[in-house]
Amino acid sequence: MVAALPKIGVVGSGASACALSCYLADRGYDVHVLMRDRDTLSWLDSTRGRLRATGRLEGTYALSWFGSDAAALLARADVVIVATTVLAYPEVIEHLASHLRPRHRLILFSSKLLGAVHVEHLLRRLQAAAVPVVEVDALFASRLLEDRTVWIRGIKAWTLFSAAKRSVTAAFAPLIAELFGSLEPADNVVQRGLTDFGALAHAPTMIANMNAVSRGESFLFYRDGFTEQTVALLEACEAEFHAVARAFGCNLVPMATLLDRYYGCDATSVHRAMRSVPNYRHSQAPTTLEHRFLREDVGCSLVPLSQLASVAGVPTPTIDAVVHLASVLLGDDLRASGRTLERVGWQGLGPVEIMRSING
Repeated sequence: MVAALPKIGVVGSGASACALSCYLADRGYDVHVLMRDRDTLSWLDSTRGRLRATGRLEGTYALSWFGSDAAALLARADVVIVATTVLAYPEVIEHLASHLRPRHRLILFSSKLLGAVHVEHLLRRLQAAAVPVVEVDALFASRLLEDRTVWIRGIKAWTLFSAAKRSVTAAFAPLIAELFGSLEPADNVVQRGLTDFGALAHAPTMIANMNAVSRGESFLFYRDGFTEQTVALLEACEAEFHAVARAFGCNLVPMATLLDRYYGCDATSVHRAMRSVPNYRHSQAPTTLEHRFLREDVGCSLVPLSQLASVAGVPTPTIDAVVHLASVLLGDDLRASGRTLERVGWQGLGPVEIMRSING
């Protein structure tokens, strides 16, 4: 007898959530979408719950349910995938918490560094049911077009997944394989969070091109945003990523190799890799510095990375400079407002205690 497919809940209404919903519906899953955006809800009413995709996935996909009622979503779904911005996690988890039951499983889609640790801490503070939480990197390079069709420019062929603890990661492996295919379990949650090209590249690239971005100039972010010389900034950040990873018992894939595994490219150098990723031919730069490439990638990846480095006694001067410059450009102390170790429940822990926790 063939086991029934799990019923999927997706939280979010942006390009990533729409791409994910189409992808899973295409694979035969019942997809239920929770969102709060009234315009999108009205548009879905007009289409009778149908999403359109183009690019790497072509078709029109019917949702099994959509709405803004968390209780209704969690009554229908077994697996809930949070595909919002990471800055929305506290609000999303508070919205879901009282309706979660032990049968539910949470997947964080593009959670940045220590996302699963953060969400588990939020659930404990809210006295919610103890549900397992796993994080994965976002799989789609996507954009919503004017007619609300989701354009899926690229689908990652490989990335990592992890829970806050290694034992939970292993327990999630069959579900992740069923949903997404070729994802691999990370050695630990630190390795997963640092195996994220965007977390490494977005903020330095924004800072290197801050004048063009703030003027709203049109240029291809990855292809035109760096020269061979300014790639040195990325390489300095990469060296610090690797040093912190080693301090927490793991190794990272080199940047160029990572892009090749994601999308396929010329991996002989970082610069050639960035210029040869097929979907980067279409990746326009942001037109404002007030953008997730600074606020999220710095606040929720580089800030916790810098704090982990401090705990482990690893110097990260380049990353610390990026955090400082991003804070100045945004007019916000990201070291105070970002994903600190205190906010994920690791305040006062040393490297031994952290390793004991993540290897549990």
